[in-house]
Amino acid sequence: MPPDTLDFEEPVLVLLKEVEALRLMPQTPERVASIRRLEQRADEIRGEIFAHLKPWQCVQVARHPNRPTTLDYIEQLFTEFTEVHGDRRFADDKAIVTGLGFFHGEPVVIIGHQKGRDTKTKIYRNFGYAKPEGYRKALRVMRLAEKFKRPVIVFVDTPAAYPGVESEERGVAEAIALNLREMSLLDVPIVVVVCGEGGSGGALGIAIGDRVLMQQFAVYSVIPPEGCAAILWRDAARKVEASEALKITSADLLGLGLIDEIVQEPIGGAHQDYARAAAMVDDAIWRHLQALQQMAPAARLDARYAKFRAMGSPDRGFTEAAAPASAAREKASDAV
Repeated sequence: MPPDTLDFEEPVLVLLKEVEALRLMPQTPERVASIRRLEQRADEIRGEIFAHLKPWQCVQVARHPNRPTTLDYIEQLFTEFTEVHGDRRFADDKAIVTGLGFFHGEPVVIIGHQKGRDTKTKIYRNFGYAKPEGYRKALRVMRLAEKFKRPVIVFVDTPAAYPGVESEERGVAEAIALNLREMSLLDVPIVVVVCGEGGSGGALGIAIGDRVLMQQFAVYSVIPPEGCAAILWRDAARKVEASEALKITSADLLGLGLIDEIVQEPIGGAHQDYARAAAMVDDAIWRHLQALQQMAPAARLDARYAKFRAMGSPDRGFTEAAAPASAAREKASDAV
């Protein structure tokens, strides 16, 4: 099976093999017509499959090796991107990309996880597992955004924060916790896009935003299904069952009020058509960014605070105020 085809896409693969065989033959009008019909049928079948994906299948799509990354979206959506390196305390974490650029002609700050695609780049990017210096670099750039009044656009795609000894020694929990606090108080618009795998605190460390968007086949969870299965049943092979229980799909999370919008993807996933996937993301970010920029800063901060305070409440949605937001937010900040 080709590396870009997932196991549940086998009916599509059969048709694609027929297309490939026909293309190796001399091209006649009849063969060209047959190729076109087969390709159309393959698109129809792929559309039917992807319209009814199960949670574990969504995980597979979110982890697809050809899925667009932060750098792919930067190339498609932003101009004059200038990368910012280092946390000015320890090192430059390659698992998180940060920088300055222009979005629809407006200056913005871009932050995102970067997994890598082939073996060499995956090792270079530590497979998207960010260390403390990555979150501190992100916070450094977010403070620059606040200083110069630039909106922050975030792309989330990580299995989790790096769990190694050196990560613990350098305070990964503290780095993530500090980002949670500071992002909740950051006085510029923040739009977050979960574009692949949003895993645990590693994702949440850069995902506190006024708007949290999620691509259709992305996943977002407190723990990967394998880890959940290993903890609950001491059997990582029960990952499919765990993925069902975790409620990790975009539809699940929208229903729970944990995200604000599902960004649709091309048939077969974002990896099938980078340009179209980027256009869909572009439209969603731009709409929400324009709305946020029209809000008064104090009202925007109050709404952000209320949004996250209301999460998990059984009797209200995230758009309703959970408390007198300004006073509670200031009290929380003073206590820290």
